[in-house]
Amino acid sequence: MAFRSWKRLFLVGRQNTFAKAWRSRRGGPSLRWKRCCHWSAGKSLDPEVKAFLEENTEVTSSGHLTPEIRLRLLTPRCRFWREKPDLWPYGDPFWAIYWPGGQALSSSLHWNPPAEAVLTSSPASRVSHHPPCQKTTQMYILDNPHVVKGRSVLDLGSGCGATAIAAVMSGASQVLANDIDPIAGMAMILNCELNHLNPFPITIKNIINSEAGNWDLIVLGDMFYDEQLADGLHHWLRKCIRIQQTEVLIGDPGRHQFLSHSIHSQLHKVIEYSLPEYTRQENNGLTSSIVWSYQPSNSLENC
Repeated sequence: MAFRSWKRLFLVGRQNTFAKAWRSRRGGPSLRWKRCCHWSAGKSLDPEVKAFLEENTEVTSSGHLTPEIRLRLLTPRCRFWREKPDLWPYGDPFWAIYWPGGQALSSSLHWNPPAEAVLTSSPASRVSHHPPCQKTTQMYILDNPHVVKGRSVLDLGSGCGATAIAAVMSGASQVLANDIDPIAGMAMILNCELNHLNPFPITIKNIINSEAGNWDLIVLGDMFYDEQLADGLHHWLRKCIRIQQTEVLIGDPGRHQFLSHSIHSQLHKVIEYSLPEYTRQENNGLTSSIVWSYQPSNSLENC
């Protein structure tokens, strides 16, 4: 069945093809972006690609942890859910799945702690003893401004852009989304429009191993699926913390590649969410997703 082919592409092939792309990309995008590496508000989308994305994705806000955010995704009601993956005319659409790590990050940016929640002194290490999926369904800003409000945020490996959108909704002063797939960048623009937001800047360069940018917060989800990529992320994130004192939040549902990597020993759990049934079915039965704060003990040492 074509459905199984897509699932194999998303859940297994991602570890190979996408990781190779991250390692080999040197900033030269294609696919009608005229080799521009930065996308910002005011630029028009390619009409042909825009029409294709609108025709072959579904606008949805159900089945995920963030019903506040509407997204264009690949769902079982879409034509290419049934077609062979090689008929998709662009790069593999990893952006068209709302991955559970990204869901947890996006949800945590909207999380308004109930009275019985237990908070520590740092928002990055808060632990809730409240049922994790019982969160408000309205738009609001976190009580503690040090999480997102008034801060600059880099969403690394942004995909559909949901976490960047959540950051804008939650009061971030500056948001940059990063994904090496130019079609993902176009999808983010469409998703901003769905949520009545002005598009935020998007870069499609591979910025891992680049100079550490001056960001207050870096968020990334579902990125530790390849050992070499994970090693590069580990090194680069440590450099960002050492040089810029950047805070780092990571979302992951507990995949083996993440749990077995050395970075895991330097993480502190922020909050764990129970995944909706639809997301569990999409992800081989994974039942929860966790937001982690990355706090390397040797962040002040040379990287």
